[in-house]
Amino acid sequence: MKLILLGPPGAGKGTQAQFLCETFGIPQISTGNMLREAVTARTPLGLEVKAVMDSGGLVSDEIIIALVKDRIAADDCATGFLFDGFPRTIPQAEALVSAGVDINSVVEIQVDEEEIVRRISGRRVHEPSNRTYHIIFSPPKVDGVDDETGEALIQREDDREETVRERLRVYREQTEPLVSFYRAKADAHGSTISYVAVDGVGNVEDVRDVIIKKLRNE
Repeated sequence: MKLILLGPPGAGKGTQAQFLCETFGIPQISTGNMLREAVTARTPLGLEVKAVMDSGGLVSDEIIIALVKDRIAADDCATGFLFDGFPRTIPQAEALVSAGVDINSVVEIQVDEEEIVRRISGRRVHEPSNRTYHIIFSPPKVDGVDDETGEALIQREDDREETVRERLRVYREQTEPLVSFYRAKADAHGSTISYVAVDGVGNVEDVRDVIIKKLRNE
């Protein structure tokens, strides 16, 4: 099973990715991890990546695709893989096609933007222990303080409403067009790609079950 997982930040992709990898016995492939591993291993591509990163530049799509092709040739990808956070843009998706990287299914987790803002901006964290609360879904016993230590909880910068809304804007601009791109591919005559869209609101196990049933055509 060769999968791409789409959805806005805060839609629950990380949780569902773990479920899907366990269910189908496939690795979760993160381009960020690939870049770090290539640099550490000092492969020819890794040295090229390091030179770009050291100069403050952005790693090109060509290098990313080359890393992806190397990674999916590994033994643990023999039965498939799940792309985590890739592709992010139409040019990356087109480059995957040009490189002959086959995909079986694209899964889109759909969650309303206001629900995402509520999910993320409601998080509160006890920094020393990394215990996490939510002001609506799992509040502390006493507002604003950690249950175990009584110390103050914080709201991380990434969880602030204005930051979340900016991340969603970037997603709409750069990544959401992939929804139309892959829907069109799935609808094309003779297509070998399926497109699965699921509602990401609700119990995470229920969402998982819906995705797996659709992927298995049950």
